Order: sequence, then C-alpha cells, then structure tokens
Amino acid sequence: MKRTLLLTVLLAAVSCNSTSWKPVEGRIMTRWAQEVNPSSPLPEYPRPSMVREGNWKSLNGLWDYAIVPAKDPAPEQFQGKILVPFAPESALSGVGRKVTPEDALWYETSFKWKKGEKTLLHFGAVDNEAEIWVNGQLAGSHSGGYTAFTLDITPYLKPCGKQTLRLLVLDGSDDDRHPRGKQVLKPSGIWYTALSGIWQTVWVENVPKTNITGYTYTSDISAGTVTVTVSASAGDEVEIKADDATATTKPGEPAVLTIPAPELWTPDNPRLYDLVITLKEGGKVVDSVKGYVALREISKCRDAEGHLRMALNGKPLFHFGPLDQGWWPDGLYTAPTDEALRFDIEKTKEMGFNMIRKHIKVEPERWYYWCDVLGIIVWQDMPSITDNRYVHWDTIGYDGTFWDAPQEVRDTYYKEWGEIIAQLKNHPSIVVWVPFNEAWAQFETEKAVAFTKEQDPTRLVNQASGGNYVKGCGDIYDYHHYPNPEFSMMVPDQVNVMGEYGGIGLPVKGHLWNQDGNWGYIRYETPEDVLKQYSEYAEMLKELISKGCAAGVYTQTTDVEGEVNGLMTYDREIVKMNLAALRDVNLSVIAAMQ
Repeated sequence: MKRTLLLTVLLAAVSCNSTSWKPVEGRIMTRWAQEVNPSSPLPEYPRPSMVREGNWKSLNGLWDYAIVPAKDPAPEQFQGKILVPFAPESALSGVGRKVTPEDALWYETSFKWKKGEKTLLHFGAVDNEAEIWVNGQLAGSHSGGYTAFTLDITPYLKPCGKQTLRLLVLDGSDDDRHPRGKQVLKPSGIWYTALSGIWQTVWVENVPKTNITGYTYTSDISAGTVTVTVSASAGDEVEIKADDATATTKPGEPAVLTIPAPELWTPDNPRLYDLVITLKEGGKVVDSVKGYVALREISKCRDAEGHLRMALNGKPLFHFGPLDQGWWPDGLYTAPTDEALRFDIEKTKEMGFNMIRKHIKVEPERWYYWCDVLGIIVWQDMPSITDNRYVHWDTIGYDGTFWDAPQEVRDTYYKEWGEIIAQLKNHPSIVVWVPFNEAWAQFETEKAVAFTKEQDPTRLVNQASGGNYVKGCGDIYDYHHYPNPEFSMMVPDQVNVMGEYGGIGLPVKGHLWNQDGNWGYIRYETPEDVLKQYSEYAEMLKELISKGCAAGVYTQTTDVEGEVNGLMTYDREIVKMNLAALRDVNLSVIAAMQ
C-alpha cells in the first residue's frame, strides 16, 4: 500500500505541471506512470531499424479530442485534451472514455514545422480506421490497427509556421470484421478493455526528394554473408556498409556483404551489425539511413531419437518462454515509457527464459528492437479477428470446425497479416510466425500458411497455436493444455510444441485490477505454493521433452485485468515466485533437450 500511496502523490505532482492533463483516477498504475511527461511522452526515435539523422519531430503530447456519434458531422468544438499516444480508454490518456462502433473519435493538434523537399507524416498505429487532414485538406487514410503507415503531406503544408493536423477514427471494436486480439466492449475473463485511436507514436520528418524508402535483408550463416535489398523513390546507386563489409548496388537490386569473422546472433550472444545505407544520384549523396542486421538461421532438424526439433543456427534449442500479451494497466496497449517496454523483456530473460510468444498483439517497433538487442527469440502471433464463437476444436486438437469467414474478412486478414510480416521481418529475434491462435477465426488454414511462407520463407510457421491441426501444413503442431503440460497426441512429421500451459493464479492485494472476481486456471495463496506447482509442471514438461516436445509456453508474463495468473503482477511490482529459484527451474528445462 505504501507504493500505491507514493505513486498517487507522484502522479499528483506530475499533474500539477500540466493544468490540462492528469491520469484517470481509480485505476492501478505502474511505477513508470510517474515518468510520463505530458509535454513529450515516449520521445524516443520510434523506428530504430531505419534511423535518418536530421529533421524529425515527435508529435506526441496533448491534442484536442471529441467523441461524437459517427453519423454526426465533424465537431465545431472539442471536448477536452487527450495525451497522445495513449488510447482514450486508458488512464494515461487523461480521458478514460469508451469509444463504441457507433462513435466517431476526432483528434486535432497543431505544430510548427518548415516544409522540406518532402515531408512525411508517420503513425505507429491507429485502431482501426483513420482519415487524416492537414491544414484542412484530406491527406490520406488507413485501415488496420496494428501496422505503421506514412503519408506524404508535402502538398498540404504551409511553407513554415503553424500546421494543423486532424484525424477521424472509427473502430468496430469486437464486431468480428477486423483483427482486434482480445479487445472487447464488455471485458471479462480472458477478454480485456477495448481501445481505439492512436496508440503508438506520431511523428513528422523532412526527407530528400530522392530518398530511401526501406530495405530488407537475409543472412547465410554458412557463407557468413548478409544480402540487403534497398528500395528508394529514385537514385542510381546504393552503397551499403555492415561494420567492415561494403557493397554497391542499385535500388531494388540485392547486394551481398561478406562479414569478416562473422558472429551469429543467439540469445546468449545477440550480435548485431551496424548498417549504413547511402543513396546516390549522379554520383552525389542524396540520402542516408542507419539500421542493423544480424546473422541468424532458424530451421528444423531431427535428434538421435528421430524427433523433429527447432534449430537456431543449426543447433537444436528448446524454446521456453511466457505468453506475453503486452497489456498495461495504465496505458492498455501502450507502455508508459520506453524503459517500461524494455523492462518486461529484461525481466523475462532474468527469469531464465529464452523466448517470448507475443500473443495476438503487435508491439511498437522499439519492443522488437529491444528483443534484438537483449537477445530473446520471439514467436509472433497474428491478432485474432474473432473469439471462438464461430468454431470449435475437438478434444485432441486435431479436427474441429473451421470458420466460413466472409470474403471481406478474408481480404482484411491477408492484407493486414501481410503488412505485419513486412513491417517486422527485419528483426532477427522473430523466428516463428503464428497465423491463428487456437481456433479463433481459423479459416482455410492451408492457404493462410502458404501465404505466410510466401511473405517470408526464412522462418518457421506454426499453423494454429492450439487450434485445429491440418496434417502436413506448416512446420509445427502446437497443443494447449491447462493447467499441466500434457499432449493427447504427437505428430511424427511436425515439430511438436506445448503452445500454452500453466496459468497458476496468485492474487496479490494492492496490485489488482479488480478487487474481487479474479481468476486463474488454478489458484494458490502463497508464493511458495506457486513455485512448488510451477516446478512440478516443469518436471512434467521435461518428460514431454524426452518424448519429442520442442518448446513450451507458460501462461503468462503478467496478470492482465481480471486474470491473476501472471509471473508478475499487472503493475510489474511483484514477481510471484522466488526469482533465483524460478530461474534455476527454467534453465533446467531448456537444458533438458541439450
């Protein structure tokens, strides 16, 4: 309780510094909430894989907002201030209001900016449909709540001085038409508070008229090479440097860089190579960006007993980590600070895990950057479109029903899943794509897996974590069993993984979202009892490893709203087991396959 009282005082002090913003009261908060600066929240450069030094500006901060009926015209007056990039439903937004499918969410802000040769406006993510006006002119639109998008706003800017930005956001929430993960308008159990609007950084930058628009790369660990392909708006030559390796090519054409004495990226040695890309036109340098690459390979192999395993850089490795949903009590989808975003990854490694399953959510790019830097492997889920109301899976997880999804939903799925993969595939920490979770919105699985492989043939595909299995489809057969790890069957020609188990609940007073009505798959009252049960499950998992299990995912990293089955409390203040003992158990599980 002392921590809660102290945090309340600190938050009050922060709010005194801004007469137009304070967090919504009455909600559990993290320690990082006190560090949120309403003048400059989340100020870090949002795209560490492609840094352009020079003229950029974060537009995060206090904006005007209004929530009005969707059928109404744009409001003539706004209703108050919202702290961007926190969703209006969150405490840190300062608003704390629900946005329904019948509502329109309006934003407006102004900023001083001098128009460049080309000025780009970037949004990290807006849930779910957005139209954007600059100085009263429609500049563009976007749909999809999990991907970044960029608009060229050069034609709409004044030469210099005050520029006005306005957004209209519509969000169907849980209308079963677009990816939304675990968001629902009536949260309970495993379903959480729906959020809407801007939830990642908004920023603006001036770039040269002829500019680098992106790059992709692959690595060949046996040859010690990295192949980089750069896209650009124009230009005739690209110079690429990765530490001491250099190559020259043209935009759109691959360049092979041979890395001297190459070191491979692993969780124990997350070696990254600094990347510098320079674009030239007529022999003159016109643009330059910085990023990074790594040498890393994910594949399959058989052990001495013939079991299929996942191999990192050609060596079998047991993947063991928590189900990580990425929710925050004060920011919902948005971590209060970059330090908070990094904390969960650091703490997961400290617990002895080597993997995170990012569960039906896509994080800001800085989260994947910290996974790359700190060294933890990631399974990336596609956010679900629906819950399990349309389908079911049978008791052995093999052959249940599939959703006859409307064509509009199918088109949306492929559009957004393709955008997610394209946005994330430069991150070496990601080793597995997961197109479906359980049987939620699972449809035409073979086509979805083939699509995923087509977008990125370098990673493994887990066809449906805990969902309906289609023989010979993808690389992985994934089974869920609560609370103890247990398989009802194993598939000889697939990598067999325990995609979810555990869920040991321990409510900790003073650190709860709900004061009562909380739940876990199984509940105890003391940390000692939790550790004892966790250790027993670990021994069961080791037995499964000897029979062919190649990975384990424990539910979950933190409590989330009414779920109290986290390794940590929702506010990240309490690790629910002795940390040293937990680490020893986890390391012993990973070592059991070696």
